[in-house]
Amino acid sequence: MASAPEMAADRLVLLHTNDTHSQLLPDADGRGGIARRKVLVDSVRAAADHVMLIDAGDAVQGTLFFNLYGGKVEQRAMNALGYDLRILGNHEFDNGVDSLAAVFAEADADFIATNYDLSASPLDDEFDRYAIREFDGHRIGFIGINLRPEGMIAPGNYDGVEYLDAVEAANAAAWWLRNVEGCEAVVAVTHIGYDPEVPPGDLDLAAKTRGIDVIIGGHSHDLVGPGGKPCRVTAADGRPVLVTQAAKGGKYVGEIDLDLDSLGRAEPAYRLLSVTDRLDSRSDGSIEALLAPYRHGIDSLMTRPVARAAVELPRESQALVNFCADMVLDRGRRLAPDIDFAIINKGGIRRGLPRGTVTEGEVITMLPFSNRVQVIDVKGADLLPAFRQMARVDGNGLSSGIEVVYSPKTAEADAEVKSVTIGGRPLDPDSTYRVATIDYVAQGGDYMPTLARHTDVASSPQVLYKDMLDYIARMGRRKINPPSAPRMHR
Repeated sequence: MASAPEMAADRLVLLHTNDTHSQLLPDADGRGGIARRKVLVDSVRAAADHVMLIDAGDAVQGTLFFNLYGGKVEQRAMNALGYDLRILGNHEFDNGVDSLAAVFAEADADFIATNYDLSASPLDDEFDRYAIREFDGHRIGFIGINLRPEGMIAPGNYDGVEYLDAVEAANAAAWWLRNVEGCEAVVAVTHIGYDPEVPPGDLDLAAKTRGIDVIIGGHSHDLVGPGGKPCRVTAADGRPVLVTQAAKGGKYVGEIDLDLDSLGRAEPAYRLLSVTDRLDSRSDGSIEALLAPYRHGIDSLMTRPVARAAVELPRESQALVNFCADMVLDRGRRLAPDIDFAIINKGGIRRGLPRGTVTEGEVITMLPFSNRVQVIDVKGADLLPAFRQMARVDGNGLSSGIEVVYSPKTAEADAEVKSVTIGGRPLDPDSTYRVATIDYVAQGGDYMPTLARHTDVASSPQVLYKDMLDYIARMGRRKINPPSAPRMHR
């Protein structure tokens, strides 16, 4: 669209983003960019009397802006856009709760967390349980619903945060907002995923709650709405609920149009606004100026060559997963003897590598988290449930030395591990295996709690991407060209 249409004064427009993941500049495909996002937001504000800009979490982690500057640049850029309301994502916790509190102190938006009790954390002063906004005499309530931290956020990074049941908290808050606070509509801003492996997700929340009119979602990176997944769900009280989500990386901005005079009676209009280069000529230059002092550090890393790849390695390609898993295996063998195999979670690999020149910045943003290679001894009986969870997400990252055959999860049946072969022999539940992995997985991350029942052997003194840079350096003139055959397959 070239510009926003004129809107009546008795309407409220909710603009929303989610999982922008530090993508302040256009991505490798030329999509997104926060300067372009500002053009869209400004155009809608110019056409409508009542506009709110909302973010559903994971505004950070994914580009060098976060690795180098710890989230401060993202907060300043979001301040420049005038975000009104925000919630937490899981990646906001990546540098720990104390760092998060310091960064959020610079943010201008209001923060809400309905099913996190933050009273024992340094975040408590920044958050309310809900928010109410009034437009032309109409009161609208907002609640924030977040995922269970265990298994998704690294232990120690969310100290003082207590999780409350999402559905129960949402029902209680919606009832309070309608019956005590006099709100005519309730909007849930969530970071639980559209239909995740571990419920509840937005579809569950919509179907099991009463009094919620709109869900603005995040976490699962789904495009929900026109051109994407279905966005209308019937709630427990029979009301239609609009469920939304704007994919990831700031490639879209969602626009919800509420008729204030018919709240709860008329379904809101909804569309997705694409963020492309058609908006460049309308930028006022303010975001570019804000980012300019930080660009040198970014550009220097993104232009520093460290290797060459013989083929393109897309983010979710089996070859890239194998490459990263084999690096963990190699690092583990430099830390301790007798390593049987290695595990790396696919979700920890955040970008692919191009064919040809590979830069230091590309390696860092491929493995951006502050994880470390960890060597553990773990019983075969504790490995089996972890492999079953990997099968539920249709496979995960394994090194050479192991083969897992599984049947995937279906609507009728859970995933099933058919066979596990380690070093040419079937897995023995009573044997102990020495595994190289990353500390996040070793602590039970990605919903593999049985791996936490291990014995520590060794740990790398440096973060994962530095180990990868060392691994690449030892390759010398050899091009990156990993095997593409899966080690975990159907």
